[in-house]
Amino acid sequence: MKSIILVIICVLMLNSCRNKNEESSEKIPKKEAVEYTSFGKEIIADDAIAATSMALHYKTMNIGDSINSKMLAKVNSVCQAKGCWMTLNLEDGNEVMVKFKDYGFFVPKNIAGKEVIVNGKAYVKEVPIDELRHYAEDAGKSTEAIAAITEPKRTYSFEADGVLLKQ
Repeated sequence: MKSIILVIICVLMLNSCRNKNEESSEKIPKKEAVEYTSFGKEIIADDAIAATSMALHYKTMNIGDSINSKMLAKVNSVCQAKGCWMTLNLEDGNEVMVKFKDYGFFVPKNIAGKEVIVNGKAYVKEVPIDELRHYAEDAGKSTEAIAAITEPKRTYSFEADGVLLKQ
């Protein structure tokens, strides 16, 4: 009789342990894998800094300064001629102009609003009037908007050697 009671107690204890493990595994959220499409050099998504952090770096930089960086940001616009440049939102009212190293790759023209990770060099430069007008033309701006560009502009720029587009 004692052995039957002992067996029942052991079965109940094992059963209670099993239920706790199942409950605890249900409470742990499963990390979803993020899918990316890669352009240019193969890069990984790890250690990319947020656009807001990158904006702070840009504010401390002078014209001609550059730093190696990997940044996560949302696309504002893309070159509608070929996809040869894009602008990214820095979330502080500014944006960064991204070009691709050695004109070696392009991105799709329809990715405005999507998140990307860019890897390469961040730098600050002064863009001349003719280049600003060229970008405005590529972006499909009106002739009035293009003609209104009359001064060079200090811009935040990025030369990307690799881009990951979040799916």
